[in-house]
Amino acid sequence: MLEIITFSTLNGLLYGMLLFLLASGLTVIFSMMGVLNFAHASFYMLGAYFGFQISQFFGFWVGLIVAPVLVGVIGAVVERYGLRTVHKWGHVPELLFTFGLAFVIEELVKMIWGKLPVDYQPPPLLDFSAFELFGTTYPAYRMFMLLISIAIFILLLLIMTRSRVGLIIQAALTHPSMVAMLGHNVPRVFMMVFGFGCGLAAIAGVIAGPALVTDPAMALTLGPILFVVVVFGGLGSLPGAFISAMLIGLIQTFAVAINYSFGDALSLLGIGPQTTGLLGDLWHVTVAQIGPLLPYLMLVLILIFRPTGLLGTREN
Repeated sequence: MLEIITFSTLNGLLYGMLLFLLASGLTVIFSMMGVLNFAHASFYMLGAYFGFQISQFFGFWVGLIVAPVLVGVIGAVVERYGLRTVHKWGHVPELLFTFGLAFVIEELVKMIWGKLPVDYQPPPLLDFSAFELFGTTYPAYRMFMLLISIAIFILLLLIMTRSRVGLIIQAALTHPSMVAMLGHNVPRVFMMVFGFGCGLAAIAGVIAGPALVTDPAMALTLGPILFVVVVFGGLGSLPGAFISAMLIGLIQTFAVAINYSFGDALSLLGIGPQTTGLLGDLWHVTVAQIGPLLPYLMLVLILIFRPTGLLGTREN
């Protein structure tokens, strides 16, 4: 039991930090521009594929640096020549634009790299076991993923709260006219923030690609859960996104590890559940089977009782 708790906690923290890396970029973009970018997970996928392609020629570490920069530039171009043009027509065209962009990116990935998963491997430097507990080893690369995610979280927090750039970004959010009067190019700030958010998603893709499956479906796999994280934490709230990502990461990981049903719980209390009839099979549904549904149940509940999310302050 202690083994399950230990490794589920580690995996939950890792998955939660990966979700936060994705959600942080989307949250920053929404805070600045009020745009829910449906193509955000597609930039995560681009980061994984760019990292894979660069690693074939120059190694994993070069890909870790170069791939997010390339994806960030693509994101900035999308904002400058796409979203900025669509913005004057309102939020619905923006959503439709990013929704269509996600399909375009997915089809381009299939055309270039094919429909099958690519062989994206961890770097040889980290291809060993970090430690062994209860007779089970834990890969060093997963520890690297956790540590780099924590480092990026701290760096992002410092940039947004302590740096001059962060102050300009926060000021442009609430008082764009005043920021423009002080000599700052607000549209350029928006473009840089959008590119930076896409770059954060790409970092998540580069580091997650070797550990998870790198295929054209990876954006669709994480896309829906990403919006659950952002909405549950509160639209535009970076601390809310962090808390939400960690909660969902831990809940989903522990749910997968728990292979007990409601009927098992009743049996421990000495109550014999009904095993026949219309509801008979429901007693034998395990927590692991309903694990993927739990984040969406959390989303429904938070929208009912607190529509702004955990730490959100604005309703859109």
